[in-house]
Amino acid sequence: MPQLFSADWMNELKDLWNGDPDVKDKLAAIGFNSTIACGLKGEAKPIGVFVVENGECVRAGDYNGETLDWDMRADRKDWMKWTKEPMGMVGLGTAYTFGKLKFLSGDYGSMLKNPAMAGPFVKSFALMAKIDTQ
Repeated sequence: MPQLFSADWMNELKDLWNGDPDVKDKLAAIGFNSTIACGLKGEAKPIGVFVVENGECVRAGDYNGETLDWDMRADRKDWMKWTKEPMGMVGLGTAYTFGKLKFLSGDYGSMLKNPAMAGPFVKSFALMAKIDTQ
């Protein structure tokens, strides 16, 4: 059972992402390219990173100083909750509004206004819940 955001965990997410047409194919349709990181609030740098090119995750693992398009942070207890009970669109909005989920980089507002991005983003939380996490 991999640790949250470890290289093994991020690579499991990569496989799930690439195997889900509601994420990969929908993002490919809009030419989505991003370097995305996840980590804990209050820490200087994120823990895990995955690189998406044309909707497909081409690399995942430990954060090594990459320039980030998206840097998502939350307390460990919240991340662990979401790996057991994934958020939907309402839960995501609530987590953001009340500061449980922070974006140190990335434009949350514009993402939510674009259904082609918002749907796959919410679905990525459901993918996280498929990983047996410690």
